[in-house]
Amino acid sequence: MNLTAIEPTLLRLEQSWAGVLVRESLWGFPIVVGLHILSLAFSVGMFWWFDLRLLGVALTRSRVSAVYRKLMPWATLGFLSAFTTGGMLFAGFATNAAGNGWFRVKVLMLAVAGLNALVYHLLTERDRVDWDDRPTPPAAARFAGLVSLLAWAVVILCGRMMSYTMF
Repeated sequence: MNLTAIEPTLLRLEQSWAGVLVRESLWGFPIVVGLHILSLAFSVGMFWWFDLRLLGVALTRSRVSAVYRKLMPWATLGFLSAFTTGGMLFAGFATNAAGNGWFRVKVLMLAVAGLNALVYHLLTERDRVDWDDRPTPPAAARFAGLVSLLAWAVVILCGRMMSYTMF
């Protein structure tokens, strides 16, 4: 992929305070990457528990809505932290990351996870009152849980692969 058109923006990101902190300070990178990993574990862990409930394999005695209400505030907090620290890590190595295939797949799968959540909330969840307390939700809800599980697994895998292929 030709990055010529966005190269000035990538270079500005690398020269930002976050880019310099991550790339050039003694403790910037290890602290930010550590926070990123902890944030991912927290957010994705919460997402996965909800996804497992949608699949009907965990927490089946709890209503789907109750599981959602308990987990999503924490998942959201973790996601916002992961998004922030991930942005800082990207700023530090924007040019290398933008040209990395694993990074591109990661961004694509983040979009898939977001679109999946949007479809779930706008369409699938509309009739949740009919299946909220069933141990096994309908096929559309189970499909949303499966897509989410797989998308987040790929996001994490790609993040790990980036660290082995960018330098």
